[in-house]
Amino acid sequence: MRIVSGTLGGRVLRAPHGAATRPTSEKVRQALFNILGPPLDETHVLDLFAGSGALGLEALSRGAASVTSVERARPALAALRQNVQALGVEAQVTIAPIEVSRFLEAPPPGPPWRWIFLDPPYAADVVTDSLAALPRARLTDDAVVVVEHAHRAPSPDRAGFLLRTDLRRYGDTELSLYRVSPP
Repeated sequence: MRIVSGTLGGRVLRAPHGAATRPTSEKVRQALFNILGPPLDETHVLDLFAGSGALGLEALSRGAASVTSVERARPALAALRQNVQALGVEAQVTIAPIEVSRFLEAPPPGPPWRWIFLDPPYAADVVTDSLAALPRARLTDDAVVVVEHAHRAPSPDRAGFLLRTDLRRYGDTELSLYRVSPP
């Protein structure tokens, strides 16, 4: 597994040991960032269920200002920390070793997030609750929330203030993209 493009393009990423974590494939990451385009100045990223950190680190490589990676599983957390250190991006990455639901209850202060990635284990039924728990005050008005999920487990069309605006399929993987709906 590698960073696909940007300043860190081609650098190898470690994947967590075991089968509990399913890293986002290079093909899906490339497709996602083709959809998102280059990040605007001061794009801050929230990477929930970060795993190895591939999505957040890809965003950094392509020009994002910072990433907050939330991951609790020990093997994934170890891989994430090793990847951040190996890439030398410790100053741009904040790692929160906590359950996503607890993180969303009281996120630390900081700049609003423009890109939010949710990539929970496919078997977990946490997408709707995680989307609904996102703090509106911490998202930019043009925020894009991306949910990676199995085709057989669709994500909702709407969750709180978020409206799904795009759905793409790549084999068994689907990407649902949400935007803040107007009041």
